[in-house]
Amino acid sequence: MAANIYDLLLGNAMSYTIGESIRYVDDFLIYFGLALALFIAFFFVYTAITPYKELKLIRDGNTAAAISLSGAMIGFALPVASTVANAINLVDMVVFAVVATVVQLIVFVIARMLMPGLTGSIEDGNTAKATFLATISISVGVLNAAALVY
Repeated sequence: MAANIYDLLLGNAMSYTIGESIRYVDDFLIYFGLALALFIAFFFVYTAITPYKELKLIRDGNTAAAISLSGAMIGFALPVASTVANAINLVDMVVFAVVATVVQLIVFVIARMLMPGLTGSIEDGNTAKATFLATISISVGVLNAAALVY
């Protein structure tokens, strides 16, 4: 009887092997690597589409550019993280990462319509407008991530 209680409490630790802990490391590496590649691809697509050069502005000390780009990156990373956790396969993950990219680009367009002169203001270092864009990007990213739980 004691052995049965022991097995129930400790999950039969006597038969445990280290292989059981690392059995899925290859899956982790594949999903994490793909997520990282998608994140980098998003970064290049987003910075190519925006009318200002974020990296140059950030290197020059423009906090507004850093805030707005950071918001877009977080807004993209959230749904990708949700996709990694919920995808049934790698194709599913990529499809929803593309959706997340499109959503973030649409957010940028809508923010520009809501706030005329947004891009010039970010280039000029207006942190209030950059925070507005970052907040919208992150908020939509949270909603997008929640919608991907299926």
